[in-house]
Amino acid sequence: MNKFIKNVALYVLLIIIAVSIFNTFVHPQEKHSEITYSDFISQVEKKNVSSVVMTNNAVTGKMKDGTEFATYIPDNDTQLLNKLSDGNVAITAKPPEQPAWWMSLLSNLLPIIILIAVWFWMMNQTQGGGGRVMSFGKSRAKMTGEGQVHVNFNDVAGEDEAKEELSEVVDFLKNPGRYTAIGAKIPKGVLLVGPPGTGKTLLAKAVAGEAKVPFFSISGSDFVEMFVGVGASRVRDLFAQAKKNAPCIVFIDEIDAVGRQRGSGLGGGHDEREQTLNQLLVEMDGFGSNEGIITLAATNRPDILDPALLRPGRFDRRVVVGRPDLRGRIAILRVHARNKPLEPDVDLPTIAKKVPGFTGADLANMLNEAALLAARDNRKTISMADLEEASEKVSYGPERKSHRVSDEERKLTAYHESGHAIMATLLKDADPVHKVTIIPRGQAGGYTMMLPHEERSFITKSHLLAQIRVALGGRCAEKIIFNEISSGASGDLQQVTSILRKMIMEWGMSDRLGPMIFGEHQEQIFLGKQLGSERNYGETVATIIDEEMHKYLDEAYNDTMQALTDNLPVLHAMAKALMEVETINHTQVENLFKYHSIYAPGEEPKKDDTDSSDSPLPPAPSDDSPLPPVFGE
Repeated sequence: MNKFIKNVALYVLLIIIAVSIFNTFVHPQEKHSEITYSDFISQVEKKNVSSVVMTNNAVTGKMKDGTEFATYIPDNDTQLLNKLSDGNVAITAKPPEQPAWWMSLLSNLLPIIILIAVWFWMMNQTQGGGGRVMSFGKSRAKMTGEGQVHVNFNDVAGEDEAKEELSEVVDFLKNPGRYTAIGAKIPKGVLLVGPPGTGKTLLAKAVAGEAKVPFFSISGSDFVEMFVGVGASRVRDLFAQAKKNAPCIVFIDEIDAVGRQRGSGLGGGHDEREQTLNQLLVEMDGFGSNEGIITLAATNRPDILDPALLRPGRFDRRVVVGRPDLRGRIAILRVHARNKPLEPDVDLPTIAKKVPGFTGADLANMLNEAALLAARDNRKTISMADLEEASEKVSYGPERKSHRVSDEERKLTAYHESGHAIMATLLKDADPVHKVTIIPRGQAGGYTMMLPHEERSFITKSHLLAQIRVALGGRCAEKIIFNEISSGASGDLQQVTSILRKMIMEWGMSDRLGPMIFGEHQEQIFLGKQLGSERNYGETVATIIDEEMHKYLDEAYNDTMQALTDNLPVLHAMAKALMEVETINHTQVENLFKYHSIYAPGEEPKKDDTDSSDSPLPPAPSDDSPLPPVFGE
């Protein structure tokens, strides 16, 4: 914004200077002193005027004492010449002064020059600032010179398989002769596929850093403009620059912006995006596999890319950059924690175990939030408590400390979350409870967090049935205690419905319907997302699907009601503890099952530490808090 204001001020100043110079030459300043017409006649009558020069109605002259003057005569004064003659005034008549030819030319051209200058300035602004008007077709790729990329494979963690695949590209760029000697062809293009935040761009930079070659980086959206043909011209210019700097790496981020499948959705064959894609296909076919140009591209939607872009000879290899596993998350945390002072109590493997599904960007954001929390408290190091709070803040939002909750709502939330926790503890196929709280955070009034024993690639039917029962625990607890139900279980019911529908329609877990899939998804590529599902079954099967869903739901609901009724003392004890301390950990949950108290025998607080025997319990000790939320009100 400041640069824009400076540019506008500069152009305005130049225009003002030009106009001032123009006025100075066209209307030169007069050296005569101005007098009124009546004073001029009075001086003529007194015979004080020596001579006058008349140009139309303008009169300049000189007094007998040498004073020069100027005045203007009206058209209706017909006796002026007689008065001048009577006063013995020398009269000189001159035609109006004509400006020089170059001044006439300048007066005609100056407005045009100003308009052209303003037009150039506006076009420069539309081209991203600093660009040139005639450089529409020039590539906007940012080039990093040889050896200037300071990222290598040591800066990329959690993607060992992807690094192994890309190491061949690095080796080829370093030692191309070893491959050409035996007739091997390195892939022309490598497509990096994975969810957002997994490190695709970082991997591409690491390849350039390891190979120490020039690195051209551009986004797919930089090719597309409102002018038809500009994108194709930029593609040509990009590869022309790459050939001049070979061996090098060309990285196209978000290639789905320009590489979407042709002939579907909106736009015809002459659409700007399709012309750009056609030129990209031609350019990738136009250079040899051993010319030293490696094209890397990244996308999180490979399903919408044009098949011609993915065929051998263009993007030969597809490298999946997925979400890291436990070992990968530990390695990523260690990489991002290298420049952060951590306290000795920080256990990165424990933190990594709590955040399954987090990408590298998520983990970096979590560590940054922890650093912000420590800095907010004027501390120089990051503690384990900071990381725990940051993990929950990133996942669920900040605590709503100012949110006022009535006693009735707190009681309802306490029994609701206790129902979840009790069912998760009773069912062996459910994930164990690690934290239960009724402190509002984000959109939840309270939540129960559970940490899986291990990461799963597949989900068994018994685990899904246990999840359904745990999800129904909150609703059933409300029904048992208050003989009433609330809207707090809406999220739980959505999860139950989704699990049941997938079990029966997508995973073939119905005894009556057998191992079949019902409903085929329809996708519209121009929308970039799933549009709906096609019903490929009849009314009889639809009735059976509804019956199967209700059968599993009724069984789970009855089992949950029976289990909570059998453990009613634990339900009351846990709800009371939550209303007193607001948060309990997995050890305290186990104590509630064994002793109906969050304290084991011998761990009770001393009487002199409390004001009375009825005083609230002290806050629960800090404990590891897993991030996958399971159920919340």
